[in-house]
Formats: sequence, C-alpha cells, structure tokens
Amino acid sequence: MKKKLKKILKIFLIPIVIFIFSHIAIYIYCLITPKMEINKDSSFYLYDQEEELVFQTDDDWIPLEKISQNLINATIATEDKYFYKHIGFDYLRIIKAAFTNIINNSKSEGASTITQQYARNLFLNFDKTWKRKIDEAILAFELEVHYTKDEILEGYLNTINYGGIYGIEAASKYYFGKSASDLSIAEASMLAGIPQSPSNYSPTKNYELAKDRQKVVLLMMKNNKIINDTEYKEAIAEQLTIIGKSQNSNLTSIGYFRDAVLSELEDIKEIPNSLIETGGLRIYTTLDTEAQEDLEKSFYNYINEDTKVETAAIMMNPNTGGVMALIGGNDYSKSQFNRAINSKRQVGSTMKPFLYYTALESGFTASSSFTSEKTTFTFSGDKKYSPKNYNDNYAEGPISMAAAISYSDNIYAVKTHLFLGENMLVNTAKRVGITSDLTPIPSLALGTEEISLIEMATGYSSFANLGYKVTPHFIKRIEDSKGNILYENKEETEAILNSSLTYILNEMLTYTYNKNFIDYNYPTLISLLPNITHKYSIKSGTTDTDLWIMGYNKDVVLGVWNGYDDNSTVESSDYSYHKNIWIDTMESYFKDHEASWYEVPENVVGVLVNPITGLIAEEDTEKKEMFFYLKGTEPTTTYVSKDLDSVFKEENIE
Repeated sequence: MKKKLKKILKIFLIPIVIFIFSHIAIYIYCLITPKMEINKDSSFYLYDQEEELVFQTDDDWIPLEKISQNLINATIATEDKYFYKHIGFDYLRIIKAAFTNIINNSKSEGASTITQQYARNLFLNFDKTWKRKIDEAILAFELEVHYTKDEILEGYLNTINYGGIYGIEAASKYYFGKSASDLSIAEASMLAGIPQSPSNYSPTKNYELAKDRQKVVLLMMKNNKIINDTEYKEAIAEQLTIIGKSQNSNLTSIGYFRDAVLSELEDIKEIPNSLIETGGLRIYTTLDTEAQEDLEKSFYNYINEDTKVETAAIMMNPNTGGVMALIGGNDYSKSQFNRAINSKRQVGSTMKPFLYYTALESGFTASSSFTSEKTTFTFSGDKKYSPKNYNDNYAEGPISMAAAISYSDNIYAVKTHLFLGENMLVNTAKRVGITSDLTPIPSLALGTEEISLIEMATGYSSFANLGYKVTPHFIKRIEDSKGNILYENKEETEAILNSSLTYILNEMLTYTYNKNFIDYNYPTLISLLPNITHKYSIKSGTTDTDLWIMGYNKDVVLGVWNGYDDNSTVESSDYSYHKNIWIDTMESYFKDHEASWYEVPENVVGVLVNPITGLIAEEDTEKKEMFFYLKGTEPTTTYVSKDLDSVFKEENIE
C-alpha cells in the first residue's frame, strides 16, 4: 500500500515540481530582461478625401484614476476577482477550470486573468495553440514584473473589445454617450459583461442577452460584497438608453474602412513599424464621406438586425483606384471580418464582361451570334458539361452577343469561352488586376471561381476608365505629427485595354435594363429601370450561394454582394437586397454629383439593328436598338451574321 502511495505521489509530485521551477525560471528571465515598452500614444488621425477629420484615437485612452470605480469593480468581479493578489496567473482557477472541462468533456471553461488577456490583446492572436499559450504566459510574466497592477488594469481597460468597440472610453461614449468616468453601476455592469463574448453581449445587437449577462455581473458584485442588495436591485431595474453611435464619426461602418486603412498602412514599406507605434500619424484617405453616407443609408433601408444574409459593398474611383466607400458586413460591432476585402466568393455572371471584352478583342462584334439552346459540351475522355440558362429559358435560335449580355445567357457564354480557349479569359482577368488563382475550365465563364469584391471592383474599373489598370488603395498621403510627408500614393495607371472596344462593351452593359430587349426573355435588371435616371453599365451575378451586382459610369464603380459566411444557399427572399442597395446608392450619390457618360470614339459607329439577332433593322421593324461597332465591322443591308455555331462544330466541340 505504501509503495502504491509513493508511486502516486511521484506521479503527481514530479509535474508539480517541474511546474514550480519552470515558473520561477520564467519569472527570473523576465526580471532580468529589459522592460517591455507599452505605447499608450499609438494615436492616428484619419481624414477623408476633402481632408476633413473622420476618425481619431488619441482621445480614447483614459487614465485609470478617471475611470468610474463602478466599472473597475464590475470588471474585476467578473473577469479576475484575485487580480490584485496573484502574479499574473490564478492557479486555483486554472485547476478548477481544467477539472470542469474534464468532467464536461469540453473546453468552454476559461481561466485567463486580466494580465493574460491584456498580453494577448497587445501582442498575440487568439489561436488556440500551445505556442500561443506559452507566449501568452511569458508576456503575462513580463507585464507583472515590469508594471504595477494599476498600469496593467489601465492598459487592459483601454484595449479590450466591447462588441467591436475597443477601449472603455470609446465603448462608454458609443453605448451611453458619456465618458467612462461617469458610468453608473447599471451602465458599468452592462459594459463589464460584454468582453466575455463581444458578438453576443453587445446591447446594440441583442439587448436581452446583454441584460441577462448584466444580471450575472451584478450578482458577482453582490456576492463579493462590492454592492449591497439594494444597489443590486436598483441596477437591475434601471432603464438604460443605448445610443450605439460613435463619437468619432456619424458613419456607422467606419470601422471597416478604418481597419482597411490600418491594414494597408502595415504594408507600406516607407512607414516602419516603429513609426506606426510612435503614433501621431495623419493619414489622408480616399474616403468620400458623402458616398459613404449614401451607401450606408441605402444599406440600412434594406438591411436590419433581423436580416440574416450578410452584405458587403465597395465604391471605387475607377480613375485612381481609390476606395470611396466601404461596407464589410451587416454590423461591425458583431463581426469585424471585412467581406469586401478578405472574403472570396463565386462571382457568377459578373465574370462575363471580362469574357465578352476578350471576345471583342478577338474579332467578335455586338452582333456576333451563337444559338441559345440546351447544349451538352463533350470533351476528351468523354467528359461532359451541361450548363443551363436561368429557368431553362432558351431562344432556340441564334442571338447576338448584346442579347446574350442582356439575358445573361449561359449557353452563349460557355460557347464563347470554349471558342476562344479557356486561357484567354484567365489572361484578361489578370490584365485588369484580378489576383485570385483562376482555373481555365469551361465553367469559369459562369463565375464558378472565387474572387474578392475589391478585386472585382478593380477589374471593372478598367472598363469604367476605358482601358486602364488601377491599383486599389485607401491611403493617399501620410504625414507625421509635424506635417512632414512620409508617404504619398502616386495613383499611377497603366493602359491595358483597347478604349474603343471597352466603350462598345460599356454600351452593351446598359442593355441589362433596356426594355427593347423584352422578347422571349427579359433583361436581367429590367426591374431597376423605373428607378434609373442616369446611364450605367451594370451586370448581376447569381449562384446558389452568392448574389452580386457590379456597375459603373465614368466616375464611380459600385459592387454589392449578399451571401452567408458559411456558404449556405441564398433564399429567394434575399434576391432583391443587393440590387436595391446598388441602385439607391448610385441614384442618391448622383443627385449631388454630375453623372457623365462616354463620348463615342472616332473609330466607332452606331447602327440600328434588331437587338435579338443583331441584323440590320428593317424600316417597319418594331424593335430596334443602337449597337456600336468598330468602323468596318458594322452590319450592312447585305450583312449576314457569321454562323459561329458552324465554326464551333468544325472545331469538334459539341
């Protein structure tokens, strides 16, 4: 029996001894290493394109002595009640959490102290890996060795996530319109409850959940004798008014734009990290405040807290590549993931303009025809591909390229793609700035490959500016606190497309809402026609999981996407959001700005034709539309459209 007892003691004693000595070693290491600098003044100022200040961070840091004691008490009671007694780790809490997780066979119970959380916020990510945990432990020791408890708590409260709002002063102003120095017990307990699950306990997202969490915080405060029973009941009963508005800007989605700016800032070689950390940078951005306001207003007319489908939108100046406005998701306080930049999705038929420009460059015209009918394409190895048109609607005869664009005919698109060779579309996409890897497959013409919204806006900018490649960006200029220019974006462009062919494509993309194309089918965007007062080139795209609309004129490119983060199938009820947001934003923006269109190039001629067949319109033909051609390629009264289907068969593609 004694031998067994000794064996058990050895099993447990050895790890305990190793644990103690390793902690002592780390503590000594941290003690002899230089003091880790924590910068409180990493301030920066964001200006819009009119050089008006739209966001600043220097006022957000608040000293601990100015923070309401109610908030301090609520935070310590909730997050780390032995904060002032331990040396960075609550070992009893760690053992308890481990035991609970073993019993419940889960990892739900955590035991991170305020020091550990602060270390993570400052220097680490949130990956659940052993390396991160070890790094966190070392950094927590560093903080405890070199800083007082008050300094650590002050840093923690000024950096923690309060539902997408970082720092207690910014959060207090956002939720309650007051400084963190003036928080009541009820307000403080509401805020102190958010960090455990910022996306769930933000009162602007789910007030009932936030209220339940507040009660838990208040109960902890009462049990720890921080408040009495009367204060507990009064705080629960207090009616809180949640403002949910940033003091820095009236723009609700400015967080997405700000994050994009800071991400770009990190990639600018002229600005070293040491200078970023020093703070005081004045960052002049491409933000058009009016455009952002128009986009947000249109967005919130259709998207609310009950809307499940996610949204992303981007407005770009096609002549410079500067991003004018941005929405990265339905609610920044719930999710800071920027879907306009970081998400890649199937783009559907918004891929087709790149295909049709390639076709024009290869000798096609607006009248070039293929037969629209159910088709199975057979390839080597007896592989087959059978794309379908929406609702299985086919012309059962030849249609022009312009009609194929208007109806978004999939058969015409795949025939064109295969006729040209699949690599041709890949090459054009790369030329205009699409950086995603694209596979030269038959379905590429229908947008089955995944591309980001910002890439698509960049590509469409080459059409909008008549053939120039631009580089998307958010920063125009950076100055230090003394006004010295540290960086300036040259906004250089490169001629890559034929301007006359681009003009012809731009005209064809207006046929997506042209009533002259109402025939055996309807133009895909005819529903927008009653709301359109200016001329735009527009193309929509639909897959099982993604809804897109891309459009532009000379001055603005706007793209809007709807879908689900988990790639769930979009519902029929989701189908109108992206289109309505697009047209409302464009029309609203051009109420206050001149909407211009392109002049007809000298080597381009317009001809009245039958819009479906692309043949010269007869005198008494009811249906006529102006198509544009390079001079010498236009149809005449004796013109017969080239039978591309016969060439197709000659190439042994069924």
